[in-house]
Amino acid sequence: MAGDEETTTTTTTATLETTSTWAVASVCFILIALSILIEHALHLLAKYFNKKRRSSLIHALNNVKSELMLLGFVSLLLTVCQKSIAKICIPRSVGETFLPCKTLTESDSEEETKCEEQGKMSLLSRQGVEELQYLIFVLAFFHSLYCVLTFGLGMAKMKKWESWEAETRTLEYQFTNDPRRFRLIHQTSFGKQHLRYWSEHRILRWPACFIRQFYPSVSKVDYFTLRHGFIMAHFAEGSNYDFQKYIKRALEKDFGVVVGGSFWVWSFSMLFVFFNAQVFYNYLWLPFIPLVMLLLVGTKLQGIITKMCLDSHDKALVVRGTLLVRPSDHFFWFGKPELLLHLMHFILFQNSFQLAFFIWTWYKFGFRSCFHDTTEDIVIRLVMGVLVQLLCGYVTLPLYALVTQMGTSMRTIVFTEGVVEGLNRWRRKAKKNIARRNNHSARPSLDASLDNSPSFNTLDTSFSVDLDQPSSDAGYLTVEISDEETVATKRPEPRQKLGSFEGFDSCKTS
Repeated sequence: MAGDEETTTTTTTATLETTSTWAVASVCFILIALSILIEHALHLLAKYFNKKRRSSLIHALNNVKSELMLLGFVSLLLTVCQKSIAKICIPRSVGETFLPCKTLTESDSEEETKCEEQGKMSLLSRQGVEELQYLIFVLAFFHSLYCVLTFGLGMAKMKKWESWEAETRTLEYQFTNDPRRFRLIHQTSFGKQHLRYWSEHRILRWPACFIRQFYPSVSKVDYFTLRHGFIMAHFAEGSNYDFQKYIKRALEKDFGVVVGGSFWVWSFSMLFVFFNAQVFYNYLWLPFIPLVMLLLVGTKLQGIITKMCLDSHDKALVVRGTLLVRPSDHFFWFGKPELLLHLMHFILFQNSFQLAFFIWTWYKFGFRSCFHDTTEDIVIRLVMGVLVQLLCGYVTLPLYALVTQMGTSMRTIVFTEGVVEGLNRWRRKAKKNIARRNNHSARPSLDASLDNSPSFNTLDTSFSVDLDQPSSDAGYLTVEISDEETVATKRPEPRQKLGSFEGFDSCKTS
């Protein structure tokens, strides 16, 4: 009798009705304390970014919070609806198709028992819902960690660009690129590197660009030439604009996009889950998709540099000073440089998803589960995940950061945050002053509005704006700074002179 009572005691499931209140309170206190500590750490990180005026990183942090909130909400819905989901019965002939494992596990839950009595099976068992919640947690953690590691690796490699940027201010660099010197394009370092026998033939150019993306992914000659082309397209010749800091700000802004999620990226992730059925043998092809796409993007970026060199060669055989490449959207796929950002987003998300899925199956079902029943499966998934991580961070990301700045439009990130904020404030108050005058002039004077604008003297002292007095037949110069991705300018006739904007001497309207 005592043995029966002891057996009954050990098999009875304890609920909150039979659990000590101190135990419930302790567990709740620990969970709430951990949540508050994490939230406070994120808040301190946001304050640090705000102090350093890194709004792009603040935006990235908000995207991470949104991603975690989305996955947390999905996990909550699964918890609330797990009983309702388990009650959905489907025919056994349908439920036993596209299985990741050949063997079926038995379950004695109430919902599944009712479905078995009808000759059917549950759409998703309670145990399956709980395992899916673990997958969501692992995915949220790995995606954020993977993006941070990738961009950190890319930033570490681009650290040497600071010394390249400093070299552009030396006398040796200015003498070597003296605009009074004339050379043939083939005599320049950039021409010697890209004007080869394979450059004119597309069939030969693509394999050559594929190899060039590995070593060196970005050479000093490429950096100097693309920097010169960017400055000549958007600023005045001889400007000391810090191109390296601009790329860093642009990459931080792109990081805010990549670290988040989107509907189309999640849709492909669900396809990845579907193709994990054993009948597809996905380990032979699915892990290679991010790698192939990454190599394709790197080849395209190298091809853009070569095509810009060919374009300059077709327009002139002799160069003055540094070879001039002309930024244009037509070098990119479909004329959209931002398409490469979406491809990088997809590659990073899918690779992190595959690694998270591998870790989840290892944790829940063991290292040698039916998800990874062969040694080849394990080796391929691990090697591909690590390889894509290293190639993306150390090879493709620096190349992407440099080449995608060579589009037709200039992004607002070209100005520092203080300059953009000051110009926006000045623009708003100048328009208010013009409206207050209530004069009957068909074209109000912009110079007069500058003199009376109270915000003109409140601009950051690190930059200045000088407008020459226009003649009676001169046009008006407008510089529109908004929250959009590009800076729109209108060229005056005759040309107006702009002062220095914290790091560059003069701004050339385009």
